[in-house]
Amino acid sequence: MNLFPKLVVSDAKGAIAFYTEAFGAKEADRYEMDGKIAHVRLVVGDAQFTLKDEDSVDPAPGDRAAVILMLEVADPDAVGARMEAGGASVIFPIEDHPYGRMGRFRDPFGHVWIISRG
Repeated sequence: MNLFPKLVVSDAKGAIAFYTEAFGAKEADRYEMDGKIAHVRLVVGDAQFTLKDEDSVDPAPGDRAAVILMLEVADPDAVGARMEAGGASVIFPIEDHPYGRMGRFRDPFGHVWIISRG
């Protein structure tokens, strides 16, 4: 059994470029309809997530995220820096906490990510 999120974004091609640069994501498969991305699966290490362009059924989240995604990485500082360079905003900077080193970011597409040391 697998469970992975599907992110709805206003610019799927831009999101793919952002996640590829920030996380080192690799594109596993893609389906397009009428010039829009209906599905793309991205793989980051052992994790997977999908995304699609927004449409009348699935709008992009705008500035309100209903889900917070947590990504464990070897070097959260480097990933956070790449996210910022790609246009993400810092909600909480990456710092050491009693429960680990982590920070929180909003990506350019409205999704909130906790980046932590895995």
